[in-house]
Amino acid sequence: MKKKKTGARMGRPRSFDEGEALDKAMRVFWKKGYDSTSISDLVEAMGLNPPSLYAAFGNKEAVFLRVMERYAEGPAAYVLEALEAPTAREVAEHRLHGAVEAMCDTSRPFGCLAAQAVGKCGDASSEIAQKLIRDYEGVHAAYVARFQRAKDEGDLPPDADPELLARYIDTLVHGLSTQAVTGASQEELRSVVNLALRQWPG
Repeated sequence: MKKKKTGARMGRPRSFDEGEALDKAMRVFWKKGYDSTSISDLVEAMGLNPPSLYAAFGNKEAVFLRVMERYAEGPAAYVLEALEAPTAREVAEHRLHGAVEAMCDTSRPFGCLAAQAVGKCGDASSEIAQKLIRDYEGVHAAYVARFQRAKDEGDLPPDADPELLARYIDTLVHGLSTQAVTGASQEELRSVVNLALRQWPG
């Protein structure tokens, strides 16, 4: 007589959707910032026990870096996509209106994840804070180069300052993030962007 099988099969770990788990971690970091997020927060949000989390992703820092990669390719993809616009003005329009749309998306926490994370880093000299700052500087440099090309091609006037224009965009984006977090509506922020673009040279 055959023995009746009982219980689940052993030895094979339960599978999970890695992308979905990272999206859940993203929401935690977005709401709380890097420093205030604990492994316990991530375990609860991602639906993994601590050994599984460490085995799949590593420590909190490693999870955050994976989250930032996913953020750059998803909600914040507009940042680099804007650089491909045919004119400098359209670059600015795409970046700023893209920021408003992303930062006011009701399916996610409001504001910019990167700005929220670096703003809540207690130690600006920490490795994570420095990584965020390097990423910001890389994006800034890409915009300076794009506006310099526009100036060289005659798309911007001869007296245009590519560095200043890139800093202008950076400042507006950070301000939009703060406004979105504190309750400004998408329509209100679109109006702010339209006002700012009236000052665009050329």
